[in-house]
Amino acid sequence: MPRSNSSVPKHRRHRRVVKQAKGYYGTRSRNFRTAKDAIMRAWSYAYRDRRQRKRQFRRLWITRINAASRQHDLTYSKFMHALGEHGIELDRRMLADMAVNDPQGFETLVKTVS
Repeated sequence: MPRSNSSVPKHRRHRRVVKQAKGYYGTRSRNFRTAKDAIMRAWSYAYRDRRQRKRQFRRLWITRINAASRQHDLTYSKFMHALGEHGIELDRRMLADMAVNDPQGFETLVKTVS
């Protein structure tokens, strides 16, 4: 029986990894070993940051709502508490958008809850 080797699948796998590392600096884009390490690290960062992006946007929305509500002499926590008491169910994303793009609408909302 003839001896088999894994040259074709191995070259195909190496080509795929190096292609994914396109645009990386130096040997990270050319050498299979360093490209593989760089890609694994990039994948782990991408996985982590897909979750962190959600946290960062929530922090941004809270900051914007806080800044807009303080212009009307109301803190963020008191404003959110008053919204809940009045049964107004707007999420932070919509409130932050109102605070930036529709200040008059946000002001009427603040007057409604206070």
